[in-house]
Amino acid sequence: MKIHEYQAKELLRRFNVPTLQGRAAFAAEEAGKICWEEFESKGITTVVVKAQVHAGGRGKGIIHDIATGAQIELFGKPLRGVTVLSGENLSDKVYQLAKAMLGNKLVTIQTGAAGCIVHRLFIEQGCAIEKEFYAGIVLDRQSSKNTVMVSTEGGVEIEKVAAETPGKILKESIDPLAGFQAFQAKRLAFGLGLNGNAYKSFVPFIMKLTQAYTDLDCSLLEINPLVLTTDGEFIALDAKMNFDDNALYRHPEYEELHDDSEEDPLEVEAAKFDLNYIKLDGNVGCMVNGAGLAMATMDLIKLSGGSPANFLDVGGGADVERIANAFRIMMSDVNVKAVLINIFGGIVRCDKVADGIVQALNQVKVNVPVIVRLDGTNAIEAVETLRNSGMEFKIATNFEDAARKVAETVAA
Repeated sequence: MKIHEYQAKELLRRFNVPTLQGRAAFAAEEAGKICWEEFESKGITTVVVKAQVHAGGRGKGIIHDIATGAQIELFGKPLRGVTVLSGENLSDKVYQLAKAMLGNKLVTIQTGAAGCIVHRLFIEQGCAIEKEFYAGIVLDRQSSKNTVMVSTEGGVEIEKVAAETPGKILKESIDPLAGFQAFQAKRLAFGLGLNGNAYKSFVPFIMKLTQAYTDLDCSLLEINPLVLTTDGEFIALDAKMNFDDNALYRHPEYEELHDDSEEDPLEVEAAKFDLNYIKLDGNVGCMVNGAGLAMATMDLIKLSGGSPANFLDVGGGADVERIANAFRIMMSDVNVKAVLINIFGGIVRCDKVADGIVQALNQVKVNVPVIVRLDGTNAIEAVETLRNSGMEFKIATNFEDAARKVAETVAA
């Protein structure tokens, strides 16, 4: 589960992680009012207006008109997803900027040409920056440990740093029993070349950050850039936070942080029925039970000349309602030209799945070819059910046959 920057910073403040003063705005008038109340009336002359979308590269991204697709210019230059404003009439400038941003789309290197619609903004105090760094915490699946990463290359995509200058990324693994230790924080500080006030500020900062990551059940916590101010203090200038979905039951309060508008509508709909669905860009819908089989099925589709339109794991409870909802969601994707159902009957019997498929197709209109491969418990009975249903199925006898039928269907 992803959340917005301003929400992440609110959570980080609970752990005394240093952040700048700021508030979220959902309308242009509200943005101008926040600027006046929080900053301009108090003599603060520099603020930063940030588009709140679930995508990176906002500072380099450009706002486009939602109707025409044209780039929007304001104050004589292209309007970016993160804009610094200063000087007189600050509240009026923020109002104009917010009016131009809200309701239009931000196109970044991560969003592609489709962009993300900007529905909310974060108005934050500016600061004097001495140097930018990177800090992130994520699960390292090779070591099976959470890992703290820092780099002197702040403000740059960490993937680019890893590819071009991997030696500039310093790492410390967190022992699941002992936790992150002070000596590890000090080792990272020395590795970054810090001394004096910067060193004294960094060590408690990174300790608090790792505590927040652990206590909040995060799967990712990224501060990019992590800035050292001219006063020698480290501040989280940005914050990207993802939660571990498997731990959400421990945090019912996270539900109010969820922003459906940032997710694919079909994925939101699938979640209502507890379906593991991820929309892709292909032309073959796939319905599978089990994540491993789903991955293998997607490979099969690709090798057969098609392209997966989705990842869809119906799990062990492939009943009529579940299958019907799965079909309905897949058919909502206009790019789907065929459907491959690949089920292994272990926990669930194949004949029960076949009954579910037939009954589901009496409820949901499916106007594309349906290829079915059922193997495992009662697979023979399942095939008979499909053949006697009066419906047109392309029944595959094995994985290879399923691949051939997918290839023939895609090529037709």
